[in-house]
Amino acid sequence: MYRISISLLALAGLLTTASCSSDTESSSATNTVTTPTGGPAEGTADHAGGHIYSCPMHPEVTSTKEGETCPKCGMNLEHTDKVANGKTYEMKLVPTPVELTAGQPATLAFKPQEAGNAAAPVPLAVVHEKKIHLIIVSKDLSQFYHEHPEYTAAGDYQVKYTFPKGGDYVLFQDYTPMGAGHQLGRQPITVKGAAYTPVKFSNDDMQWAGDGYQATLSFDKALQVGQPLAMKINLTKAGQPVTDLDNYLGALGHVVVISADTEQYLHVHPNEQADKGPSIGFNTNFEKPGLYRVFLQFNHAGKIHTSDFTINVKA
Repeated sequence: MYRISISLLALAGLLTTASCSSDTESSSATNTVTTPTGGPAEGTADHAGGHIYSCPMHPEVTSTKEGETCPKCGMNLEHTDKVANGKTYEMKLVPTPVELTAGQPATLAFKPQEAGNAAAPVPLAVVHEKKIHLIIVSKDLSQFYHEHPEYTAAGDYQVKYTFPKGGDYVLFQDYTPMGAGHQLGRQPITVKGAAYTPVKFSNDDMQWAGDGYQATLSFDKALQVGQPLAMKINLTKAGQPVTDLDNYLGALGHVVVISADTEQYLHVHPNEQADKGPSIGFNTNFEKPGLYRVFLQFNHAGKIHTSDFTINVKA
């Protein structure tokens, strides 16, 4: 599991959530994230104590011990002595048509680029079965969509998409250049046409019902900043526990957590477990207080379902 947290005011580094967490700076077309520097190189005195292991989604989380997991997202730390390359990347967005309109099909083209060397190819690694995970949310966080742009002969990654309503949206891209750390792209956009009616979320809501399913979100301790949290989501259908979940992108479930101001973004994947439900376990933590929206995607009976929750994290 991984989480990414992002700060729009200053880009000092990447989401501190697996849950990977990072801070990002946004623009209408590109988002630049600096790849954090890795641990000591092999062959140096500082490396003598052992290899460096880090989280694939939160490269700032490191350890010299094998077999540990990331406290932010729960992913296994991997041997990454040579991963960080010190380069800076940005994700360029080119929509067609340029003016997006609700109800009209559009092509969203994304091209990862090395800052200062846009002509250099940037091959991407496959993470959770895809090279880019595109998350589309309405600015009020009432709408959530998960897409996967595919590589084209033009050297970019494209996906066809039709926005259901006009209004303000935010696009996030999870991606990892080969030989580098995890990156997060972010672009706020405005879609023309009849706008959606914004929803105001305020109170905790840890129950969801839809498609005949019910989901309950819970934590092992109070929601406060700076402490590791065990998160559990229990699934039932027609009052009966769901014990035969199928994998979705290589895992029993995927959770994305986004703050009300869309500055904090966490992509969390489940812990390893022998059963297939009804509960899915995650590990995460929060770096900043405030209201967050939690989105779970799970695969059952041949269909992907999306549930949503609202939580408030205290200082």
